[in-house]
Amino acid sequence: MTQKDLSRTAYDHLWMHFTRMSSYENSPVPTIVRGEGTHVFDDKGKRYLDGLAGLFVVQAGHGRVELAETALKQAQELAFFPVWSYAHPKAIELAERLAGYAPGDLNKVFFTTGGGEAVETAWKLAKQYFKLVGKPAKHKVISRSLAYHGTPQGALSITGLPALKAPFEPLVPGAHKVANTNIYRAPIHGEDPEAFGRWAADQIEQQILFEGPDTVAAVFVEPVQNAGGCFPPPPGYFQRVREICDQYDVLLVSDEVICAFGRLGTMFACDKFGYVPDIITCAKGMTSGYSPIGATIVSDRIAEPFYRGDNVFLHGYTFGGHPVSAAVGLANLDLFEREGLNQHVLDNEGAFLRTLQKLHDLPIVGDVRGNGFFYGIELVKDKDTKESFDADEIERVLYGFLSKALFENGLYCRADDRGDPVIQLAPPLIANQETFDEIEQILRATLTEAWAKL
Repeated sequence: MTQKDLSRTAYDHLWMHFTRMSSYENSPVPTIVRGEGTHVFDDKGKRYLDGLAGLFVVQAGHGRVELAETALKQAQELAFFPVWSYAHPKAIELAERLAGYAPGDLNKVFFTTGGGEAVETAWKLAKQYFKLVGKPAKHKVISRSLAYHGTPQGALSITGLPALKAPFEPLVPGAHKVANTNIYRAPIHGEDPEAFGRWAADQIEQQILFEGPDTVAAVFVEPVQNAGGCFPPPPGYFQRVREICDQYDVLLVSDEVICAFGRLGTMFACDKFGYVPDIITCAKGMTSGYSPIGATIVSDRIAEPFYRGDNVFLHGYTFGGHPVSAAVGLANLDLFEREGLNQHVLDNEGAFLRTLQKLHDLPIVGDVRGNGFFYGIELVKDKDTKESFDADEIERVLYGFLSKALFENGLYCRADDRGDPVIQLAPPLIANQETFDEIEQILRATLTEAWAKL
């Protein structure tokens, strides 16, 4: 197909995700055809810095031939077999590998094909677990405002973004929200991170007490919250959340779909912040995106009732633990260890943050926050008052200009207003100072132009 034919066919037949399709009725669909290292290339040959690792996914970078060759070899040997009452070697080996990386006694791995499915699995598992241990009323979940946990009906209910949920209501009942850890807009203790962290964690306890501890099954939290713009936890926050969950017999689910596999510099992000959850949900970076897979990793204590008598977790996915994906996952984790990708992130996260913080001299930049190779830049209309943009300004500046201009200027990243207007950055884990400088320079020029349009 010609470039024109590709674009027209994309509009006619490819229903793109989270996309305002009408915007492409009379304009070309951006079409990416190749990737190499930290860059991707479109169908016209133009190069873009991949500032979002695809979608927080391509940890090892684009064009890793060994991962593609692993997929080919496995497909030739065993292309598919389900893990429904049967096993195959790669699923067994990857499950053991993940259990070895996971903290505490999280030794049981239930494979899915993505992150939303892993979250859906965790809630269903929590509900059935409490039925098996004689506490059938414990079915509710608590998560945080603005948090994104996926698109399946249960995961969407856990999600804390009203605009994403409204078209699909009524959703699954029993999902309740508490304050997140955005200290930049903290309603209380904004100048004292430890006090703010304690206050934010205690909101979970208050919600458990309000709903009734005998009705709450789980708390879902991301180590660094994605939606809203990369909210890191204040000091002591997760330690207090762990105490609360233990006190009221509530499962702590660490949703690490984005944060696991090196995004913060550790295999599992809970290790970086010093807490041990009951369940970890993960996906994206497990294969660096070279084949889809996800997992719900469960502690021995929570899995134990399912391993007794005729009890069965009545849940599964056709492609969960797919042989090709599992093989690629193992090869990707080998690559992580051989190239020291986690340590590379730990060694360079400070430099990445300092480079982005240079943008504070721009009047449109209110806050720069995050952790590892995962940062958000909140945009404001007034730095002194932290005044944000109104709906018309968001439509005109964020969507009407910034999203397109950043891409046209050679940077693929996310400009969004899930909460407040933010730009999110999460490059492949092989990124270095040259990458950081390129990101900063493109952002500086484009944000300066955006401010002029205001």
